Amino acid sequence: MKSIALGLMLLGAAVLGACDMDFGSVGGGGVFMQGKPVPSLKTKKLTDVGGDMAKLTSYRYPDPRMYELSVDEALQQHKPIVLEFATPGHCTQCDKQLQLMKEMLNKYEHKVLFLHMDQYYNPEAYDAFQVRGEPWTFVINAQGNVEVVYPGRMLYQEIDPILADLTSRADLTGEAKQTGQEK
Repeated sequence: MKSIALGLMLLGAAVLGACDMDFGSVGGGGVFMQGKPVPSLKTKKLTDVGGDMAKLTSYRYPDPRMYELSVDEALQQHKPIVLEFATPGHCTQCDKQLQLMKEMLNKYEHKVLFLHMDQYYNPEAYDAFQVRGEPWTFVINAQGNVEVVYPGRMLYQEIDPILADLTSRADLTGEAKQTGQEK
């Protein structure tokens, strides 16, 4: 009995000691990307599959605007990006998350790019961003750096202030560039 208790104590100590470790690409390592540049990655888009949405997403009500650009093309636009990892084909929360992203897309359409990655159709993106589990939301600034990594389903009142702040900063940066060009 004492050896079992001792074994459990040692196991517990090992687990707690590992809490501060960087596990790299295992178990939701995407959180380690916050503040870092986004990897340039060619992902499938609508034109790559002849306009067939069923070859890009398992979502029942996809919005074609979320599949117009590859990650690498979106980065070249120098706009904020919301990169949503969700596979509604096996994740009920993902369906709700994509409904919210469509609402945000309608609100911020001309200021923010929205991309959806489905594990069935863009698995390389899941590997590049170290995503394990779903949904995951990456908010990327206009300079191509990860600002926010959010594992799990987001609520309107969580993402809307983030996008409002990001777009106001992008607007200020754009105005500063225009002013600098006029001189």
